Amino acid sequence: MAAETGADASAGHEGGDLKRSIGLGQLVAIGIGSTVGTGIFFVLSEATPKAGPAVVLSFVIAGITAGLTALCYAELASAVPVSGSSYSYAYATLGEAAAMGVAACLILEYLVSSAAVSVGWSEYLNALLQSTVGVRVPEALSGAPGAGGIVNLPAIVLVLLCTLLLIRGVSESATANAIMVVIKLAVLLLFVGLAFTAFSADNFAEFAPLGVGGIGAAAGTVFFSFIGLDAVSTAGEEVKDPRRTLPRALMLSLVVVTVVYLLVAVSALGAQPWEQFEGQEAGLAAILTQVTGASWPGIVLAAGAVISIFSVTLVTMYAQSRILFSMSRDAMLPPLLSRVNPRTLTPVPTTLLVGIAVAVLAGLVPLDVLADLVSVGTLVAFSVVSIGVMVLRRTAPDLPRGFRVPGYPVTPVLSIAACVYLILGLSWITHLVFVLWLAAALIFWALYGARHSRLIGTPAGSSDGGASS
Repeated sequence: MAAETGADASAGHEGGDLKRSIGLGQLVAIGIGSTVGTGIFFVLSEATPKAGPAVVLSFVIAGITAGLTALCYAELASAVPVSGSSYSYAYATLGEAAAMGVAACLILEYLVSSAAVSVGWSEYLNALLQSTVGVRVPEALSGAPGAGGIVNLPAIVLVLLCTLLLIRGVSESATANAIMVVIKLAVLLLFVGLAFTAFSADNFAEFAPLGVGGIGAAAGTVFFSFIGLDAVSTAGEEVKDPRRTLPRALMLSLVVVTVVYLLVAVSALGAQPWEQFEGQEAGLAAILTQVTGASWPGIVLAAGAVISIFSVTLVTMYAQSRILFSMSRDAMLPPLLSRVNPRTLTPVPTTLLVGIAVAVLAGLVPLDVLADLVSVGTLVAFSVVSIGVMVLRRTAPDLPRGFRVPGYPVTPVLSIAACVYLILGLSWITHLVFVLWLAAALIFWALYGARHSRLIGTPAGSSDGGASS
């Protein structure tokens, strides 16, 4: 029922309800924590050779794409403040089949990226141990079978720690994440401050050596650095005053992330000619070593990366568990996954399932080939959110909204166009694998979800539909 699509739409379900314990500051930290991760620590080495100094504009393009989508997320989050992010929004506006497709996209975004960043954490941890105490985790225990090892033990340990913290309680997890966010931002701002001491305007003299096409190509690469911002909306049922807090947190997170990224990009390009970025490992640390002539910056950056990736893994696992929790409560997945621990008010079965799945992927599977799948899944989910805004404006025009997209309907249309532009830049193999994955998810829905769910593909605003009604 459209009237139920709101702050109380989730109440009264068999599995139990979540605890509202997250404030604006903690929610902003979740947005920053899930976004500022491994990307900014290596993306310049990949993107700068494609665009030259104009990679700064690539960051702006990626930021605008994320910003347009964030506006659409803000409206739906204020109108449908439940757990589940764009899955719940699709469920509320487009029906079950569309929601299942979006859920498949979100699994690519969160489950695979959680495992991927865990593998990255293992690499940075080895670099930190090598530079501080002169030891490394043996190669057999720090790499997957396809990456020269037997099992990636550090990655599994990280996933285990995040799982235990999430089971303990969302408030404790949010506080730990907030602390890690402060540390990672301090490390990046330290980089900016030191890099600007060697700033040379001559490095920007040939601003766009590879033309407009290079800027667009680099924008697709840079977009990885903005993935995760939508994790804010997965906390809908655990946020105090969600109609006001969710939109504010989305906007504040985006502003902080974009400003930090632009500062890092401008200072890095000012300190080092753009031609030197290609093939540069641990690029930020290498730049600081050149600038200061000392080894301690590399240690600081490695430590910052270790903390940063811990934070990203924690938040992406949190987001994935809440999406599966919402799907279970809608009977799109087995009911066990929507049970809540009566003491901690956390969805323990779902959190354990996510922890096990991520640990298996991180410990046993090399995940570098899945990076584009993470991106296409995210972009498709972003597009559906923008479509959902337009659908809900027509089907439930009187639904209370704590935030409305400015410039409607131009803004959601531009958001969809920007996402499609970036999707088209991905390889045909990525498109094929994504279509096969999406087909498998829809087959599962036809065999299980459509037979067990409380609603049968009825969008909000009709007589029977609603998000988690």
